[in-house]
Amino acid sequence: MMNVTDLGCNIATVEFQYYLFPVVYILALVVGLPGNLAALFVFTFKITPRTAFSVYISNLALADIIILCTLPFRIHYHLNRNNWVFGDVACRITGILFFANIYLSICFMTCICVDRYMATVHPHTYLRMRRPWVSLAVSAVLWCVITVAMLIFVLMGPLETNADKSGSHSCFENFAKHEWNTRLGTYSLLSLIFCSLLPSMIILVCYPLAVRRISMIRTKTAQRAVRVIYTILAITLLCFLPNHVVYLLHLLHRMEVIKSCTSANHIYVARRVTMALVTLNTCLDPVLYYVTTRHCKWKRLNMRWLRKRVQKRSGVYTIAVS
Repeated sequence: MMNVTDLGCNIATVEFQYYLFPVVYILALVVGLPGNLAALFVFTFKITPRTAFSVYISNLALADIIILCTLPFRIHYHLNRNNWVFGDVACRITGILFFANIYLSICFMTCICVDRYMATVHPHTYLRMRRPWVSLAVSAVLWCVITVAMLIFVLMGPLETNADKSGSHSCFENFAKHEWNTRLGTYSLLSLIFCSLLPSMIILVCYPLAVRRISMIRTKTAQRAVRVIYTILAITLLCFLPNHVVYLLHLLHRMEVIKSCTSANHIYVARRVTMALVTLNTCLDPVLYYVTTRHCKWKRLNMRWLRKRVQKRSGVYTIAVS
């Protein structure tokens, strides 16, 4: 068992990570890559007319594909006992692509959540903002922001890590203290707030409100929609929320708010598990694509419902669904 030095603490690296990460990453590649490629093709070229929902799904699939393309490097890294052999530039590029697109994934899932919320809770407003160019503009802004952040990060130069006794080269972990004091601290804090905690809060608020509105529609289609929403919420919380919470604790430790070495060891172990969980999202998303399009039948609950079945009677919206 190797030890790494972290803010004066001697943190023991856990053996299970050398098997956990390769197994999870290989599973994600085998299931997630063909599933996301198929989803990208279908929602980009086969779904007509193009809707905000299909635009966000296409972008979510693309973000997942980029994550999956970095996994062969990370599989080699962990099988080689966390020893990076591909050089600093490759480490920075693959590392930032991996983490940035994880943040993009949760952002696009949040966009899908808001889209469903607006369609069910504020249908008249949604009719005015549902045009594809709105979702395309939102997607373009997200990609531009994340691309600029990635370029700045990559071009700022090598990332110094704490060397361990074995002489292994870490990649995107075990950073030196001064790296956190200069660029990593700011990046991590902004990412945590705007790309992790805020999207999670939006999902936690919007989905229950959408479920409450859809539950008023007494049809089997609506009830299936509720079940799918609960499934999306459960998978999102399973994959993302544990990682957000543990990363917050990790950030507090790096900022020396949490100083206990025992806590630092527990946080390190938890980070191994939650990083594996967050990657599983790439192979669970295709399941959501299928469930949403095949069983939920959103078409009955979106534009046909919004255009033909929303009537205003005495200031109260009456919703009729066949």
